[in-house]
Amino acid sequence: MALGPRLEFRQSQSLVMTPQLLQAIKLLQLSSVELATYVEEELERNPLLERSESDDIAETPGGEAASEPLDWSSEELATDQKSLEQDLGTELGNTFDSDMPEATVSQQAADQTHSLVWEVGSGDGKGASFDDESSNLEAYVADKVSLHDHLERQLGLSTSSSADHFIGSVLIESIDDAGYLRESVEEIAIRLSADLQHVLRVLAIIQSFEPCGVGARCLSECLKIQLKEKDRFDPAMAALIGNLELLAKRDFNALRRIAKVDDEDLVEMIAEIRRLDPKPGLIFGSRPSEPVTPDVFVTRSTDGGWNIELNSDALPRVLANKSYYTRISKAAKDAEGKAFVDEAWASANWLTRSLEQRARTILKVSAEIVRQQDGFFLHGVAHLRPLNLKTVADLVSLHESTISRVTSNKFMATPRGILEMKYFFTASIGAITGQDAHSAEAVRFKIKQLIEAETPQAVLSDDALVEKLNEQGIDIARRTVAKYREALRIPSSAARRREYHSVHKMA
Repeated sequence: MALGPRLEFRQSQSLVMTPQLLQAIKLLQLSSVELATYVEEELERNPLLERSESDDIAETPGGEAASEPLDWSSEELATDQKSLEQDLGTELGNTFDSDMPEATVSQQAADQTHSLVWEVGSGDGKGASFDDESSNLEAYVADKVSLHDHLERQLGLSTSSSADHFIGSVLIESIDDAGYLRESVEEIAIRLSADLQHVLRVLAIIQSFEPCGVGARCLSECLKIQLKEKDRFDPAMAALIGNLELLAKRDFNALRRIAKVDDEDLVEMIAEIRRLDPKPGLIFGSRPSEPVTPDVFVTRSTDGGWNIELNSDALPRVLANKSYYTRISKAAKDAEGKAFVDEAWASANWLTRSLEQRARTILKVSAEIVRQQDGFFLHGVAHLRPLNLKTVADLVSLHESTISRVTSNKFMATPRGILEMKYFFTASIGAITGQDAHSAEAVRFKIKQLIEAETPQAVLSDDALVEKLNEQGIDIARRTVAKYREALRIPSSAARRREYHSVHKMA
């Protein structure tokens, strides 16, 4: 058979990721803070987008309503998926409606959706509420001097040598927010082509600065600097600082032998170490904590069910200005100008649709999570059910990847605290024949409860924990118990027994 070029026609199907679809996927996985930043950038870039300041349905400057409000009321909405889709008049799937009005308001999702109350579950109990007015944390957070600025000021007062000041500045740049020098002195000396002893001398100067312990290269050196400042670094304390791993293991017998002290002195030395600051730089370098903005509120309804509503403050208010589009499209004379206006109009419309679809999808998935984890909301962590993305995806008729994006970086404010949506998805632990499976998070909680209830005379080993969990209908292996215990940062039974005996002996 001869080889040669030829032309062929082939027909095939493939999924094409259009820029609009990529935008919708991107918006779905953004957190509320990231979404607000993204919308601000779009408002600056697209002249046909404008911010809607009103809580009512916005109107364009020309007087034409941008969109008709959706008639969403809690009385008309049922808890099942079919009734929901009928009431909303749309299919809550992975696609968008093609017959949306040209000028749409994303605040259909913000102004109407946030007022939607979806009742899930049943039971007795009084309702819980959230305040509409939130405190402005930024109003109470004063600007703080950074750790690096504080050290630079002390460096300028401590040395007049330009070489020392230059080396000191480089060392300060390598100090992290906790106050530790993260780059080795040898690497800094090589990078600066400086003598190693010279760099060490400058480092010693920095280590004399406030806060005490700054510039240390490890925890033991940080504690050593602070103890020297207090004139408490004697040979016994040096031996204790040199064996911090034994202190972490609570091997007090070995520490007494190494430090050559009795029980009373060892107790005093440990108390002295506990009064030190292992991260001295945080008093300068720590940043004010930013409060988490919940995307969904879950409250108890008067009939014992659960109300799920979107947080309107976390939803951007933007609209596509149809009047302005009509005016400037007529004024555009060249093809390039018309193409720009049409592209901006299409982008504005798609953004508002994407924001609306994002809000609806978050609400839909949140309601299903609450329905599945009703036991958790009623009785706590011990009743958290095993749940995976595929289960929710099948129940709400969405793709598993969509559920993953919806629950990423999203938070739910509940009567039991503000929790990330990913928290409700836990692995399944097998159960004794004929019983329901258990959530991995619930099993970890039970392990913690069992260990907290143990006595010094009856410390529970991992095998004993397995037996007690089996008695509660949980089929779990010893290695799994050990893994969960370590994840909870609980020492082994031998370490706990040694600590109990040491504390009792010291007392």
